[in-house]
Amino acid sequence: MDKRIDDYIEKSPRFAQPVLIHLRRTVHKACPMVEETIKWGMPFFDYHGPMFSFAAFKQHCVAGFWKAKLLNDPKGHLGKRKNEGGEAMGNFGRITSLADLPAEKEIIQLIKAHMQLNKAGIKLPRKVKDSQSSALPQELLSALSKNKTAQQNFSLFSFSQQREYADWISEAKTLATKNKRATQAIEWISVGKIRNWKYLKVAKSFKSGQK
Repeated sequence: MDKRIDDYIEKSPRFAQPVLIHLRRTVHKACPMVEETIKWGMPFFDYHGPMFSFAAFKQHCVAGFWKAKLLNDPKGHLGKRKNEGGEAMGNFGRITSLADLPAEKEIIQLIKAHMQLNKAGIKLPRKVKDSQSSALPQELLSALSKNKTAQQNFSLFSFSQQREYADWISEAKTLATKNKRATQAIEWISVGKIRNWKYLKVAKSFKSGQK
């Protein structure tokens, strides 16, 4: 147990605390040998390498597996419904209460599967260097390099979510506008927001009105 994670949870918004406590207990229940630490300002849980992490923002929490792409996920918990093209980073989308999480036994199954991957030394496939990174505008790359939280959050976004930020900045006609957009992008990315987060709110309000 890492005292810094106790402090992190205690300082998190009240709605987030039960979620983070539950996730922490679930990780330890599934993997009693897990080691706690803080990376990029976020609680991390390691077992033969990085395995799981979570974070709390003002209005939602996020949680994710380091090797989510390699995990068997028949029920679609790891982003296929919420995160891939969705509204928040991490694997479970926006978490505002315990009801937004999969059942404990399903999280435990994913943790145990991740433990096997780490213990076997199976690594994520190396990204092509870096057709993706090289396509990012220099203004965005420079801004990300100065903010570790934004850098970590950005790495958890889907490719399409990253491209939306890259295209928005690249399309600016002047360097001043590009830098201004890069600064705004870092502000949003730091709290886990995708480029078009405002439109998602509008769409949800419209659908609610139709009902």
